[in-house]
Amino acid sequence: MRRVLRWLVGLLVVAAIAGGIGWVLLGQPAPVSTQRMGRGAFQGGGQPTPVLAVPAQTADVPIRLDAVGTIQALNTATVRPQVDGQLIWIGFREGQDVRKGDLLAQIDPAVYKAALDQAEAKKAQDQANLANARIDLDRYVRLARTDYATKQQADTQRALVQQLEALIRSDQAAIDNAKTQLSYATITAPIDGRTGLRLVDEGNLVGASTTAGIVVITQVQPIAAIFTLPQQFLRQVNAAMAAGPVPVDAIASDNRTVLDRGTLEVVDNQVDPTTGTVKMKAVFANANRQLWPGQFINARLQVGVRKGAVVVPSAAVQRGPNGTVVYQVQEGETVALKPVTVAQQDETQAVIGEGLAAGERVVTSGFSRLTNGSKVQVTTPGSTPVVTPPTGVREGGRRGPGSAGREGRGGARPDGEQRPGERPAGALPAARPAQ
Repeated sequence: MRRVLRWLVGLLVVAAIAGGIGWVLLGQPAPVSTQRMGRGAFQGGGQPTPVLAVPAQTADVPIRLDAVGTIQALNTATVRPQVDGQLIWIGFREGQDVRKGDLLAQIDPAVYKAALDQAEAKKAQDQANLANARIDLDRYVRLARTDYATKQQADTQRALVQQLEALIRSDQAAIDNAKTQLSYATITAPIDGRTGLRLVDEGNLVGASTTAGIVVITQVQPIAAIFTLPQQFLRQVNAAMAAGPVPVDAIASDNRTVLDRGTLEVVDNQVDPTTGTVKMKAVFANANRQLWPGQFINARLQVGVRKGAVVVPSAAVQRGPNGTVVYQVQEGETVALKPVTVAQQDETQAVIGEGLAAGERVVTSGFSRLTNGSKVQVTTPGSTPVVTPPTGVREGGRRGPGSAGREGRGGARPDGEQRPGERPAGALPAARPAQ
């Protein structure tokens, strides 16, 4: 029995010595409650959650409708030859701006010039025959009065004169046709616009059967945009057009840059039954040529103005399983989850239809730790938040006594005090007892 007691006493002494050495070398461990407070100080325990909040404002907000559209040239013309021949000259540069009537190309006109000369010669011949027939008619008419010629001879000569007059008119038509064919050998621009890539080179034989043409001219100033809207917006659009011009913005793919501003020109006369959408056409001046045929753009129509609307930053609106909500800051610096109806929203602001009044503060940042009824510490945007450190956490991020984050194991405390049993800063460790 005595041996057992001695053995237990020895173990206790060894344990006490080991604990003292550990106290000196490692320091006192922090209490469990302090460690937990340090890790979750901002997650509970009655500490407020820092958030940003702003009051709801009232403003006149434009009512806008967004759609995806395609830019189309207001007019497009494929320049094709109308007569056959060799292309002997091209007078335009690829990508050149041309005006209606500018010379573009020349087809060899020799054949058509010869046809015109032939038609003019035929008319001259028939005109000479007509002059002779008119002289004979005058002679027969005078002889018939004195019975030296029969009346039948005079009538026959009169019919011959009429035939020759009709032949002259036919000759003139042939001349006009030959002139037209000759003019087709000189190819001019049919519209104002910009030339594309050349589709045929000099020296090639071209003709009316050439489907590719010589060049395509597109009118880019002004220019059009075609887009579609769902049929439920048709009434708003028609009402806006009846009130006056409807402005349309062409917006780039970043959904921020306005490329050009124009007006709505046409609403299609029928709704597509397969998609339930209606086509619309807007026209833009395109003074800076930022719009190009075939380009995709975002079209934004302004169909009215919502007067005195309640607006909040878009970041304040949260979407949950039951719809859109906001966190409203109430008296006592607590938040309440409030369902709202969003009438219109873009990248910067949201128009609240129902559920919020002007002046009520809503949270715009710090939602991750919020629940209905949470206590918050409100900071307005642009100001520096003041956060109160929780119990057990020193200012500047230092932990309280017993934490593992002190400056060096066994080092001096920041306030200059020394815990009992600690060695002063810079002192050598105590010599271990010999065993």
